[in-house]
Amino acid sequence: MGRRVSRLRAERGLTQKQLAEPAYTPAYISTLESGKVRPSEAALRHLAERLGVSHEELATGRPAALATELRLRLTDARLALSSGAPEDAAALFEALHEEAVRHGFAAEQAAALLGLGDCLLESGALVDARDCFASVERLLADEPLPRRVPAIRGRATAHLLTGELRYACYLLENALDELNASGPHDPEALLLLYTASIAPYMDMGAHVRAAHAAELALALAPSVSDPALIAGMHRGVARTLIAEGRIAEADASLAKAQELYRQLQIRTELAHCHWMRGYVHAQHGNLERAESELRTARSILAAKRAALFTEQVEVELADVLRRRGRAEEAEALLRPLVTARTAEAPGDGLTEGGAGALGAGRGAVHAGGAHRLLGLIAEERGDTEAAEEHYCAALSLLERSSATGDLADLCRLLGDLLRRTGRVEAAMDAYRTGLGHRAAPGTTTLGPAPATPPF
Repeated sequence: MGRRVSRLRAERGLTQKQLAEPAYTPAYISTLESGKVRPSEAALRHLAERLGVSHEELATGRPAALATELRLRLTDARLALSSGAPEDAAALFEALHEEAVRHGFAAEQAAALLGLGDCLLESGALVDARDCFASVERLLADEPLPRRVPAIRGRATAHLLTGELRYACYLLENALDELNASGPHDPEALLLLYTASIAPYMDMGAHVRAAHAAELALALAPSVSDPALIAGMHRGVARTLIAEGRIAEADASLAKAQELYRQLQIRTELAHCHWMRGYVHAQHGNLERAESELRTARSILAAKRAALFTEQVEVELADVLRRRGRAEEAEALLRPLVTARTAEAPGDGLTEGGAGALGAGRGAVHAGGAHRLLGLIAEERGDTEAAEEHYCAALSLLERSSATGDLADLCRLLGDLLRRTGRVEAAMDAYRTGLGHRAAPGTTTLGPAPATPPF
């Protein structure tokens, strides 16, 4: 404080006497500047007025408008992430974080780290993203839970994309229980959590629980004004509608989300809508439209350099291409996604996710899907050895992720292949594995459902 007063006084060309008058003495100013006393509130206001600075700036050393400026720049960084490449936006968030740390702005530090985590999610750096979101939770540890919900949702999404479906559900359900038990509910925080929980529930085969989360999200929507949250809700609900065979309703829900994202110019989420509409058309047998939507999604994501999401769309596009009779084109799209090349071992080597490949720690469910498709393609051309290799690689990935529906289907394919090649006992083992995962969808891997909010 003393050094700050001394510096500001010198910058303004004031003597200690001029600064002190009329309420204080030069000796008091000298003692204050030497750090031997701290000014009272009245003295602080007198000094601020004489020095021409705000009370806050003199007390903290922070320029009065700095926090506002940082918040505006955070908004600009968010816009950059919505419309541009994640690594470009990440550079903005990193600079803002450093500045917020330097000036001691905890809330702005958290906002910058949250934005950086979202950038890392898009680029596929899932471990770094998870660490960013965990740092936000620590920074906001003393804040009300709704303030931490975006970071919890981000961390759960990172675990989901890694393939840790059960842990993603655990994080979201814990937060939901705590939020619902804490008194008057926060509709935006609840909507974000219920929407985020739909994807891991669906991937784990917990369709009833996913549908219940979708119902609660729809009930919360009228209390929420944020259009991005509403769009995300429509996109999540569409997944449950697809599972129930309500294709027209799912497409309508996606169309609402798509229009909102287009208005908000959030290109990654817009691509996700095209991606899911492609999936809807594929499920409905309209493969031409499915291919068109998936190619649109892929184009948007590739332009944004959202590497992981681009690779995941390419797996679903390859499925459509195979079903349209273009197996060679599908295989050419899939091989780079699951193959790591090394100088020591030239040629293609199947891995669980090397550099630039989908795998156990990076898009595990889609990595399993890619191996499954490559197995189908190999089987269709009569290469049963390659087909079995791919099915086993897929099984290893999907077992760790607990994607029960995909696991059951894969076990059926592997069992059929083993049976056709005369290995009946091994085929029976594969079928039993698949049946075990489908025996009670969603009940063997999850605890009690989260509490319902007190509407």
